[in-house]
Amino acid sequence: MNKLNNPILEKSFNFSVRIVKCYKYLIKKDRDFKSLYEQILRSGTSIGANISESQAASSKLDFRNKLRISLKEAYETEFWLKLFYENKILAKSEFESLSIDCLEIIKLLTSIIKNLKLKSL
Repeated sequence: MNKLNNPILEKSFNFSVRIVKCYKYLIKKDRDFKSLYEQILRSGTSIGANISESQAASSKLDFRNKLRISLKEAYETEFWLKLFYENKILAKSEFESLSIDCLEIIKLLTSIIKNLKLKSL
């Protein structure tokens, strides 16, 4: 993909790509947990989808709300990553790599949302 010139859009898109690859890997490895794998697929890709949608927001409030949804999805994704790691579905290296990216997105979204609140005061 071409550079988007927007760090949060780029990071969230790249994270979505990694989540899809993780899902494909997990589903090949063990189909017994397919419904759990689908949860992380939905939440992990929803982060970037909502950030992308925010770019066409109808107002500043709509923009902030889309980013809040993305933040919630990022926290949900973090939950699934931890759950998969604790249940030995993900190896430590896989977990740490995805978790670091997820936490970076959480920090960026939190910062953006806080700055938006400050600007609206």
